[in-house]
Amino acid sequence: MVWTSRVCFRKYGNFVDNIRLYVKGGSGGMGLPRLGGHGGNGGDVWVVAKKGVTLKQIKDKHPNKRFTAGVGSNSSIYALKGAQGEDAQVFAPTGICVTTDDGRFLGELNCEEDRLQVARGGQGGTLHSGFLPSKGQTRHIRLDLKLIADLGLVGFPNAGKSSLLTALSHAKPRIASYPFTTLRPEIGRIMYDDHKQVSLADLPGLIEGAHENKGMGHKFLKHVERTKQLMFVVDICGFQLASNTPFRSAFETVLLLTKELELYKEELLAKPAILVINKMDLPEAQGKLRELHNQLENQEESSHYLPEDMTPRGLMHFTNVVPVSATTGLGLPVLKTLIRQSLEEQNTIETESQRSVRLLKLRREIPTPVIPSWGHPV
Repeated sequence: MVWTSRVCFRKYGNFVDNIRLYVKGGSGGMGLPRLGGHGGNGGDVWVVAKKGVTLKQIKDKHPNKRFTAGVGSNSSIYALKGAQGEDAQVFAPTGICVTTDDGRFLGELNCEEDRLQVARGGQGGTLHSGFLPSKGQTRHIRLDLKLIADLGLVGFPNAGKSSLLTALSHAKPRIASYPFTTLRPEIGRIMYDDHKQVSLADLPGLIEGAHENKGMGHKFLKHVERTKQLMFVVDICGFQLASNTPFRSAFETVLLLTKELELYKEELLAKPAILVINKMDLPEAQGKLRELHNQLENQEESSHYLPEDMTPRGLMHFTNVVPVSATTGLGLPVLKTLIRQSLEEQNTIETESQRSVRLLKLRREIPTPVIPSWGHPV
């Protein structure tokens, strides 16, 4: 068991999904009292989203993790208005959440070329400040990567998520018959005949207690937040992490996965979700599938037989339940069709919602015409 945890740590360490940086805005330049000159403002520090950049590259290229903007120029007889200091830029991948050391949210970078100011430069010296400049803003910030994908694969270790990702897309994640083969997030893309693409994120396997940061805990769960939909992947024959841990049936697995998401962030249960029942090529799979369907149709009644700490307060409502075999390809064409259909339905709903919001906002902005009272009988 000790050996497994060491391997996980070493392998996962090659993938950096958060980093802490020191940023400092440039100080302003001195004003020139004799001629009333203004010193230049100090430069700002910006985080800029750029394609092809990783947090590991930032860590390797800037081992001291310090970014300081340029100092503003002093006012002089040759230039009464001092030049502004040069801005410093931190190039980062898209899907970045930026917070301060105390957890205050500064912003997100979701699209390429998005920019976020993280440290302001100081003001140059002027008459109002006695021609003395101010220092630039200094702080520690955290860059936290949360993958952006259409679907996030949710499942306990060895449920077959990596095999499913390989079968559905061109990704080549590590696959083996032991738990925790996915040690870092993997992104694959489903390609359709009309060139439509859907991105899938295979995320490190959950374990019971992940909401308390056990196993890979928050390293996994934070990535789920940024996916449009969830895809639960469950082994039809159930799951047991180790010989000293309890065996969980397929239905219990669904409830435990729901419970972990709920305890981490309850809003995740509002995401549209597909339930994929994997390993349908195994013996007795059909009988177990019928039993699972009955339990899912009567979730509230079936969940009463489970311990209270296993039962989520809210139940997951799946748009589709799809039996598949990632090994033989059984059910995969149907799954691909349903994935696209579910995403298109969600896009239609969101588009209509956005249109309604814009229309309501427009109506509020257009002033109501005032009808003059003159000429009307009192």
